[in-house]
Order: sequence, then C-alpha cells, then structure tokens
Amino acid sequence: MILGLAHRGYPRKVPENTLASFQAALDLSYSHLELDVQLTKDGVPVVIHDTTVNRTTNGKGRVVDFMFDELRKLDAGSSQLIPTLEEVLQLAKGKAKVDIELKQSGNLYPGLEQKVLDVVRSCGVLDQVFVTSFDHYSIVRMRELSREIELGLVLYGATPSVFPLAKQIDARYVSVKYIYLTDEFVQRCDEQGIQLIAWTIDDEQDMREIRSRYPHIWVCTNELERWKMCMEPFRSIVD
Repeated sequence: MILGLAHRGYPRKVPENTLASFQAALDLSYSHLELDVQLTKDGVPVVIHDTTVNRTTNGKGRVVDFMFDELRKLDAGSSQLIPTLEEVLQLAKGKAKVDIELKQSGNLYPGLEQKVLDVVRSCGVLDQVFVTSFDHYSIVRMRELSREIELGLVLYGATPSVFPLAKQIDARYVSVKYIYLTDEFVQRCDEQGIQLIAWTIDDEQDMREIRSRYPHIWVCTNELERWKMCMEPFRSIVD
C-alpha cells in the first residue's frame, strides 16, 4: 500500500476525475483517492473539479446548468464519462479511503452536503471516506447533518485560526498548500490530533524534502509513480 492521496486519480496518465483515472491509482495500490464533487441541475453529485465543463470535456457551460443525462453525453477525455460520486465510491469500496472535496462556493449548490451524505450512506462507506472543502461553512453544515462522518478543512495558507474551528466541529484532517508548512503549524496539528495533508506535491525534490522533514504528513500528488518511488524505502512502515 502506498500512503498518499491520488489527486483526481492519476491525471498525468489518464483524464482526471474519471473512473479510469481512479482505477489507475488503485492499480498502483494508493491508500487514498482525492476527488471533487459538484451538483447537476437535477441534483446528482458528480465528480468534476471545475464549476464548468469547458476545460475537461468537449462541452461548454456550468455543471449546475446541465441535467445529469445531458452531462453524460460529454466526453471527459479518451471517451471517458463524468462519473457520479456513487460510481467512484463503489469502485473504491474496500480498496482505498476517499477524500471527497465539496466544490461548494457560497450557496452555489443548495443541498450539496445532504446529497453527498446520502450517497455515502447508501454506498455503505461512511467509515471509508472523509469530506473536505475550502468552504468551511459547507463543512460546518456537514457536521450538523452527521456526527459520524469524518471531516477536514482545506486551506491555501497555514493559519492559527483553523484550530478553534477544527476542534468545534471535530475535524480530523487539515489540508494545506505545501509551500506554507512550518514546524510550528505541523506541531500544532500534532498536538490537536489532526492529520495534516500537504497539497499538491509533484516535484521529486519537494517530495523527498517533505518526506524527510515530516514523514507522518500525507502527500497529495498528481505524480503517482514518482511518489511511489520516493516511498519505496518506507514501504515496511506502511504495509
């Protein structure tokens, strides 16, 4: 098992956030998959990063303006489809833990949190996922909906203001852009029992530095085989 988060699957080799991309990460024995969730016009949680389909498909327009059936007619690259959250969770069930990032922004997707929670429960993977977001109001809403689901807060930069909120909602994960990591911030996370995640590290030198300085931090990466190579000397610790 490779301890790391496969960022949108394996986007360096396979179109991002597709079933084939996540399968590629599973084939490399990654411990975690990271994905992004938006809602279609008819309320289906789908796995796509951007609020529009412009960059990753052959279509144009906002995800929220597409009915699910319309969205499924688009090519997400190499004849792949935009998957539902349910499809990815069923693929990963019993194989890897899943970081579900809610791409909520203000109230762009009313009811997103409940819809995602419903899918997680129906798939029977409540103990195999954790839900994160840059939108911390969204994470607070998720905690109000469920006391059991694991939660995380995504940050661009390290800030002490995250710790009172993390304690309040029992968030067990904090994900930070790796260039902002400091010994002080890492120590504070350790003291509060928070699992720190560094995103998104693709350069080999940066990988080796992070692994050397903070071996207990989880790394999120697009370069799955590169991180696997960096982790090889430590496989006995993970396995």
